[in-house]
Amino acid sequence: MGRGAVGAPGEFGWPEAQGLDSVEEMRSRLAAASYLADPALATAAYLGLKLERPVLLEGEAGVGKTELAKALARVLGAPLVRLQCYEGIDVSQALYEWNHARQLLAIRQHEGGGPDLDLYADRFLIRRPLLEALDPADGRRRVLLIDEVDRSDDEFEAFLLEMLSDWQVTIPERGTLSCESPPLVILTSNRTRELHDALKRRCLYHWIDYPGFDEELAIVRLRLPEVPAQLADQVVSFVQQLRSLQLYKLPGVAETLDWAAALLALERHRLDPEVVAATLGSLLKYQEDLAALSGTRVPELLAEAGVRS
Repeated sequence: MGRGAVGAPGEFGWPEAQGLDSVEEMRSRLAAASYLADPALATAAYLGLKLERPVLLEGEAGVGKTELAKALARVLGAPLVRLQCYEGIDVSQALYEWNHARQLLAIRQHEGGGPDLDLYADRFLIRRPLLEALDPADGRRRVLLIDEVDRSDDEFEAFLLEMLSDWQVTIPERGTLSCESPPLVILTSNRTRELHDALKRRCLYHWIDYPGFDEELAIVRLRLPEVPAQLADQVVSFVQQLRSLQLYKLPGVAETLDWAAALLALERHRLDPEVVAATLGSLLKYQEDLAALSGTRVPELLAEAGVRS
């Protein structure tokens, strides 16, 4: 199967993809994998699979970008390969490098003579995430998560262009490696900087926003079904109210789940000012934001969220 072929996803070598032939089926299977996607996000994921196109997800931290890649790996029955980007990342950390110590040992062992020594054979190659996703040793297709690509620099972003446009990479010692059965690629960005148009053009794009009350409550109930119904309702109401404030960093869905889990661990069944003040560190990660909720602000927010002591 060559790149660009369009057919039923189950024909593409994904173990669990049989019958995954519509956006609604994608939504259903993501929900079964504990991820609630709205129709637009499910469409982006489905088209990424169907058209073999990378999907670029942007949005604030904690809204579920990384979790979508994990859920898709569960849906497709595929291994997840994750490349965590950071400032200064280069080809040796992302694609491959040679095992120099093993090469030197082989050279010493070869000094006594013998067959020609190929220093660039597979046994000397250290596969990093991108190579593992494009040329998996076991032949199983991967879901490739390129996480927080906005943290990398322009040079690394340019390096990705060849891979994302032609599903190929170049290893100088080995030549160009082409991938006939590409991975499903999910790129995420928190928009710490703007990505270049050349990268965006190669991707399907979707912005993930903070969910509304009903959507977030459904996520809490799905991911933490043991949380009492009243507490789940109050937690989401309070978080939704927090997001209306001018804070340095608004809490994402990940923080909502962390807070609900913390309250559950404390065996709380409802919110009150004391427990909120004691557990705000699960929601807010900056001292300035914690200070903004000191004094009478927490009781006021609880009242505005409709929570009565």
